[in-house]
Amino acid sequence: MITGASSGIGGALAVELAKRGARLGLVARRAEALAEIAERIKAVGSRALVLPADVRDADSLRKAAERLQSDLGPVDVLIANAGVGPTRNGSDLDAAEVSNVININVVGAANCVAAVIPEMVARGQGHLVAISSLAGYRGLPKSAAYCASKAAVSAFFESLRIDLEPKGIAVTIIHPGFIKTPLTAGREAQMPFLMELDNAVQKIVRAIEKQKKSYAFPWQLATIVRVGMVMPIWMYDRISRKNSFRE
Repeated sequence: MITGASSGIGGALAVELAKRGARLGLVARRAEALAEIAERIKAVGSRALVLPADVRDADSLRKAAERLQSDLGPVDVLIANAGVGPTRNGSDLDAAEVSNVININVVGAANCVAAVIPEMVARGQGHLVAISSLAGYRGLPKSAAYCASKAAVSAFFESLRIDLEPKGIAVTIIHPGFIKTPLTAGREAQMPFLMELDNAVQKIVRAIEKQKKSYAFPWQLATIVRVGMVMPIWMYDRISRKNSFRE
């Protein structure tokens, strides 16, 4: 079951997993776009259910999960991928926009887990995957809502990992850098170590297959971000103000 499956990382992940034999439940708001992904999956010899739903609506997600389990069997892997990432200077803060980002990126991910976790716990097996971001490690310019949401997603799934691994449920947190998707299209800033979507998807799938607890990539940018985590605040602030990559 993949959320945000109508385009970008979610759509590409769905097709790649189908090539590897997976049957898929595709969740997003845009039914027509999901149908296009489902046709691509059919073309590679697999099957996908189109499950239009809004991740902010817990009831619709639960119904989607129930239909998926009824038609294709238990949900072995949930990939919580749906997300938005607006950029806005803090001086222009829009509380409604922040609320929307948190509701989609964080509450939406929690709703996805709640939709599938009872059956996973009952079966004693399953795999939860969160598509977080390197932006969740520290605050970035013009990205308060996005960074906060991804930090929350990472912490949320880390807590779930501690709770659920003893019950047979694996948890993987993916922290990608910049990837060529609709989310990054049209930005004026030069994005360091920008990755092609297909290359990024291959890395994500390998991490899922290996049930890695956490996977951050590309390694060059992930290393820079980790250095930033131990950097003195005054130094981090000075460097960050001069480098706004999410515009």
